[in-house]
Parts: sequence; C-alpha cells; structure tokens
Amino acid sequence: MRSLTIPRTPLWLPVVLLAFLAACDRTPDAQAGADSASAEMSGAEIPVTTASDEARELFLEGRTMSENLRALDARPLLEEAVAKDPSFAYAYLLLANTAPSPEEFFENLEKAVANIDHASEGERILIQVAQAGVDGDGDRQLALLRELVEKYPGDVRAHNALAGQLAFARQDWDAGIAEYRRAVEIDPTFSQAWNNMGYAARAVGRFDEAEQAFRKYIEVLPSEPNPYDSYAEFLMKMGRFDESIVQYRKALDADSTFNASYIGIAHNQMFLGQGNEARATMDEMFAKAPNDGVRTNALLWKAAAWLHEGNHARAMEVLAERRAISERKSDWTTISGDDGLIGRTLLDLGDVEAAAARFASAVEAIEKADVPEGIKEATRRNHIYNEALVALASNDLAKAKERAAAYHAAVQEPAVPFELRQDHELMGRIALAEGKGAEAVAHFEQANDQDPRVLLLTARAHEAAGDQAAAAELMRQTAEFNQLSFPLSYVRAAARERLDT
Repeated sequence: MRSLTIPRTPLWLPVVLLAFLAACDRTPDAQAGADSASAEMSGAEIPVTTASDEARELFLEGRTMSENLRALDARPLLEEAVAKDPSFAYAYLLLANTAPSPEEFFENLEKAVANIDHASEGERILIQVAQAGVDGDGDRQLALLRELVEKYPGDVRAHNALAGQLAFARQDWDAGIAEYRRAVEIDPTFSQAWNNMGYAARAVGRFDEAEQAFRKYIEVLPSEPNPYDSYAEFLMKMGRFDESIVQYRKALDADSTFNASYIGIAHNQMFLGQGNEARATMDEMFAKAPNDGVRTNALLWKAAAWLHEGNHARAMEVLAERRAISERKSDWTTISGDDGLIGRTLLDLGDVEAAAARFASAVEAIEKADVPEGIKEATRRNHIYNEALVALASNDLAKAKERAAAYHAAVQEPAVPFELRQDHELMGRIALAEGKGAEAVAHFEQANDQDPRVLLLTARAHEAAGDQAAAAELMRQTAEFNQLSFPLSYVRAAARERLDT
C-alpha cells in the first residue's frame, strides 16, 4: 500500500488530494506554545510544538504508527496526545490524515487550523498545505511545500511531502523520485521515502529501480506489514501473482488486521481468474472489519471481482449494499461518493439514464453534507464532466462539446492537477468521437497515465490515427495493468478480448 503521505483519493473526497503527512522532528526541544528559536534558525528539522512532554511522546509513537500504515493503532495514541494538550495543532492534523470518515477528517482539520497559533512555523505550513488541499489549490500546496523544504532542508518528511506533490499529484515522476532520493540521502532509514520511491519508479516503468526500493523498504522495516504489502503489490504489477500472494501473507503474518493485504490477495485471485476465491477473501475482510470504513472497502473490491467476470447485476447489488451502510448514518459526503461510483458503473454498463440520475444524486447529497465549500465546488465541477460523459454515451455530440467547454472553463482557475488531466481526457473523448485520432492521442497523452481507462482510450485513438502497433501495445498495457484499480474492472476484459482477436 502506498504511504499515507500520498493517500489514495477516498470516494467521499473525489478530487481533493489530502494533505501530506510530513516533517516533525524526533527530538523534544520545542517550548510550549512557541517556536524553538534554535531549531527554527537551524533549518534542519521542524520542531514538534506541545505543552506536554507526555503528549509529545504519544504523538511521536502515533506518527511512527501512521507512517507504517497502522492508522487504527495510531489514532488512540494521537487522541490521547490531544487530550493531554488540547492545543496540539499538528497532532490534530495527523488525526485528520488518519481519519476513517469525512466527518472526523474535517473535524480534526478544523481543530488544527483553530490552534495554528500554537504551532511552529513548519507545522503552520503543513496545516496550510492541508487546507490548500481541501480548497483544491494544488499550486498553493506546491509553493508551500517548496517553502517548507527551503526552511527545513534537513527534514526528511518535508522532502518526502514535496516529492509526493511532484510525483503523485502532478505526475512529474522524475522530479519526485529525485526528491525521494534527497530524503534517503539525509536519512537512509526513513522508510516512507523508500516506499514512495518504489511506487513512483513503478509508475514510469523503471521496474528494477522500483524493486530495489521496495526491497530496501523491507530491509529498513523487517517486522512491519506494509513493506511486504508494497513489495507484493509490485510483484502483482509484474504478473508474478503467486509470489505476490506469498508476500501479502507475510504482511498478514506480521499483522493479521492489515486489511490492505486482503485486498491485494483478492486482486491476485481476480487476475488469476479465481473470482470466487477473491470474493471469499473480501468476505473474510468484511467479517473481521473493525469499522464501517473497512466494511465498505471490502464491498468495493467484492463488487470489482464481479465486474471482472462480467456479472454486472451482482456487482450492482454489492455497490447498493455498500451505499446502504452510508445511508444508515446519513453520511451525505460518503453517499455522494457512492452515487458517483455507481453512476460511472452504470454508464459503463450502458444504462445512461440511470447513470445520469445517480450523478445528479451525488450533487444533491454533497449539498446536504457539512463539508467546506471547496469540496462542494469540486463536486459541482465534476458533475459537469459527468454530464459530458452522459451526452457522449447518448450520442449527443453537440451537448457533449458544450458541457466539455463548460468543464474546461470551470477547472482553469482552481488548476487542480487531477482536474486538468481529466479535462484533457474529456477533450480526447470528444476528438475520438469525431474520428480525430491524432488529436485524441495528443489529449490522452496529457491525461491521467495511471488510469487504465485512459490507456484503453489512447489505444483506440491510435487505431483511429492508423497506428496499429501503438494501439496493440497500449491494449497489452491495459490488459496487464495488474494494479489496485476499480476502473480496471471496467476495461480489462475488453482489452484482453481485443488482444485475443
């Protein structure tokens, strides 16, 4: 699993990149309520600012747990830390980033902002990074993280956070990998940088480098589950499914509650054509789940296992069961994400009218949610994108172009990298519908290169442009994507079928 510093975007927050967990020092030298002048002037590491030595120790232990992807173990420690020091701003931020629900995320981020005057300069920057993420202001996030590294050049977590913004938010993979390397030059035992470097190198096909990074991650943390989980995910990407399952089992031997490894095992089983086994693995995860967040995650991937087999009816039943969990709690933020996911699935199945209704329901739900206005605005922008997809699926090219133009105008000012890539995807879809293969390729090459749907679309664009060799290679890449990706369940069968013809 990828480090929490670069979280997979949760369905309840579809276009906002959550704040990166970064830089806190490992020494208790900050004074209560004020910056430690010597630490701030040194520019080496960000001081931890708290009025309580006990809170500091709890925070440091919780931070280690969260960096090792043990959010469930981290949260009680962090909750105890803020109980001992209710003004501990950075502890609230870490609680936000390990939150299992949108309500807890926003509640704790609000407390971090409210106590920002008690934080050090570096901690204040980190809180501002988080708020910029909620506001959808990626440029401000990047500027703040560059400032953080400049002020604290010796802080590995600052470099790690900047690398994440460069690599995973902006897909500037080379720059991100270089920044991860700076982090491990400062501290070769800083595990997160090795983990994230492995994922970044994998993303650009530097597989030898990725495997070396994941093996180093295991060397640094041999008793933790996540290094084995991450290496297993790499092996799965390489099509070494049985070896991958062995590594996932090692992660579960280290921690039987490490749910990411159940998901990984199920994916290997899906790719091996063992759908029943994959669903049984997800049922096991569901039965052991400590909270609804884990339960809904198990149902998500159980639905994917049905979609990979082409059993759309059963998949929709599971997605409805998943949504019902959120509905029982009137969790409007999560319901909005659920409806968006169901809408995209219905659209893929060709039920355009039902998809449109779900997309509208997603907007209605977010309007009822107690979330910052930036989240609602992002959902409204995404709805324009969805309206364009519905128009394309209805063969209403004029409306699709009108909605695409509206989306293009809407995403320019916030300039969220995810949305700008999605803008190119949408323009590529329209060009492809018009038979303009070369133009479609140009747009798709600026879209999300980690989305298998984009790979398949790019293959079709190359076909339209007359480049059959490029199309065949991208079809192969789609069929062999072999990553944790719900959208893969929409396109893998089609890509495999094309390769077989």
